[in-house]
Amino acid sequence: MKPHSLPQLVVLGEDWGQHPSSTQHLIKRLLPDYQVLWVNSIGMRCPRFTLHDLTRIVRKLGAVLRGARHSGGLSVAPSEASSPRVLPPLALPLPGSRLAGKINGHWLAAQIRRQLPELDRPLLWISLPSAVDLIGKLEERAVIYYCGDDFSALAGVDHQAIAHCEARLVEKADLILAASPALASRFPPHKTRLLSHGVDLELFMSPRERPADLPSGRPIAGFYGSLSDWIDIPLLAETAAALPHWDLVLIGPVQTDISPLKGIPNIHLLGPRPHHTLAAYAQHWQVSLLPFVDNAQIRACNPLKLREYLAAGRPIVSTDFPALDGYRDQIQLPRSGESLAEAINRAAFDQLNPGWFQECGWEELTRNEGRHTRQQQVALQSWDHRAAELSNWLKGLPG
Repeated sequence: MKPHSLPQLVVLGEDWGQHPSSTQHLIKRLLPDYQVLWVNSIGMRCPRFTLHDLTRIVRKLGAVLRGARHSGGLSVAPSEASSPRVLPPLALPLPGSRLAGKINGHWLAAQIRRQLPELDRPLLWISLPSAVDLIGKLEERAVIYYCGDDFSALAGVDHQAIAHCEARLVEKADLILAASPALASRFPPHKTRLLSHGVDLELFMSPRERPADLPSGRPIAGFYGSLSDWIDIPLLAETAAALPHWDLVLIGPVQTDISPLKGIPNIHLLGPRPHHTLAAYAQHWQVSLLPFVDNAQIRACNPLKLREYLAAGRPIVSTDFPALDGYRDQIQLPRSGESLAEAINRAAFDQLNPGWFQECGWEELTRNEGRHTRQQQVALQSWDHRAAELSNWLKGLPG
């Protein structure tokens, strides 16, 4: 390594920029101290002959071709100062296949070395277990496994194949970072650290203008995130029917059957919105929702939006799951025999005053004391704080 050059960090994660993952939040904050190459996902299940999978394949091949055309290689140059160099890889999407794994390991290594000919004992960061076969091919000085989900329960994943990949990865990793206590408990304690999610305080605490597409005239209970199998769609339908004087606003891509919501007049499906716009929505509805089902994935999760909701300051109504520990005094849960709709009404009652509903409709008011208390819960949990903790752990890895 040349004198004074930055240490190298090769990251195997999801597709850069597709959604604001915890890995991306952390890596952005390590950029000043590392030369980072981000390798997009090689997949965690075999593709099927569906429109979704065919579209994904076309998009990935397009990224590879664009990178080759614009940069003379396989890498896409960063589009902003807070982005790493990104490599859209060519790989066989066959997790669990020993032959495909061996091919991918050598193939990925060749693509990475082509992009970084000066590669010299980098740190290797793996967020998706399907990349385990790359270990040992880069002469890396240490391997970090960042576990942000229970992949054995994650929807849309080849569970048995990924569980096998993860077991091999855990054995080979020098440092394991787990996003929740439930995940951390699954790994060897001597090399596992709990690294809870953070929050972009500046984005979510700074006042934002009310989005034009929020409905007006009635109070709003809102949720943003993927409408996937871990969201209790029937519960949302039941809640909307029980609260005809409220609007329920749902922001995010639809990835599951939402037919129970069809035809309910006070449910508003706004579709996906860029992450940097979500703070404005969360600041201007009256109650933030976490309507999760109870399954293994949710019991192990540590959702980013929990801390983002707290930073936005609005009351939060949630179904029960372990990641609420530490924040339960700021979260409204349905009491015994109580519905989610009743919990929403109870959360909103703390904000009510006679001037709220006027001729012009529902006004945007909230008690400063409650908002301030919620925001103080996460005041020392920014992504900057998390990255500083992470940086110290990385410096302690073998040199």
